[in-house]
Amino acid sequence: MLIRQAFLGCVAALASISAMPAIAKPVIDCPLRDMPFSTATPLIDILRSPAARSVVDKVVPGRIDTLPPFFTGTTPPSFSAILSLREAVGMLQIKPDKVAAIEAELRALPLTDAEKAARCARYDNDVPTFALPAGRPRLLLFEKINGFRDGPSVDAARKALLGMAKRMGWSMVVTDKGGAFNPGTLRTFDAVIWNNVSGDVLTLSQRKALQAYLARGGGFVGMHGTAGDPVYFWDWYADRLIGARFKGHPSNPQFQEARIAVNKAHPLASALPAEWRMTDEWYSFGTNPRAAGADVLLTLDESSYKLADGLRMGDHPLAWTNCIGKGRIFYSAIGHLPESYSQAQHVSLLESAIGWAANRNAPCRAKG
Repeated sequence: MLIRQAFLGCVAALASISAMPAIAKPVIDCPLRDMPFSTATPLIDILRSPAARSVVDKVVPGRIDTLPPFFTGTTPPSFSAILSLREAVGMLQIKPDKVAAIEAELRALPLTDAEKAARCARYDNDVPTFALPAGRPRLLLFEKINGFRDGPSVDAARKALLGMAKRMGWSMVVTDKGGAFNPGTLRTFDAVIWNNVSGDVLTLSQRKALQAYLARGGGFVGMHGTAGDPVYFWDWYADRLIGARFKGHPSNPQFQEARIAVNKAHPLASALPAEWRMTDEWYSFGTNPRAAGADVLLTLDESSYKLADGLRMGDHPLAWTNCIGKGRIFYSAIGHLPESYSQAQHVSLLESAIGWAANRNAPCRAKG
């Protein structure tokens, strides 16, 4: 009897082990793994490498330590993941000859296996399993953040979108795992929604999966901080998917009331008024999404709020749509303040945009 019980116990233990989720293998295809050190390296990777950090400290002793602590965290999410060393030395106003010396010495450094592994550690290949609620369309709300994470806005957006899904009869699940971006998982969803995602978050294979998903007709919705990083390490994402590169936002004051004008000829404009006013953090972009073929839905009236001359765009797009292959793309820069996710016009905008992006039969028009 004792032998039989021991045998059954072993069988049960083996069964429980086999039922456990597979342990994800270490990520080895992160985008910057083999990139030589340089001033274009993400600041986080400079700070985490004793050899690279010592180069900077040798050429400009103590200068890195004068950066605000907000910029120098080494555990994601961290602002240091969305700055390159080049931007950091620019903020510190380091002289060009010193920058050139840093560049030369960094490029001479060998890249160790430990440093490659450290670069890849902020990515993941964990494939989540979802229990999809009933309803259509099926939506993946994605929240992996390696850069700047504004918790209140992320949380408010999630709460609003889950409530919206329940109200509209949509099926929505949430993940912060980049491993969800694989062909099999993405095939399940009609659209992916990036909730204030910041920092480089997808491996090379995950990037390819997203690109293929959109080309085949999947939808993409990007919200506010999804296009708010000062530096991007994936040109296709910034220049093609979003179609504009963040330049900055007012800081004094950061949050202001402004007038939003609606392009009533846009297919998503039917539920929106011709204009409305609201308070938020207003992004400016160094490139205009119209140049990437975007069909602009909302523009910002720059005369209605205070901004520095360097942030003026003239034509100031705020929300737009675009097409990639058969895929439908929507981005809105609204959404820093948590209360913006209960603002009536913004809620109506998101309902229309998500419904359109997730409708594989919806027409998509690009300009230019």
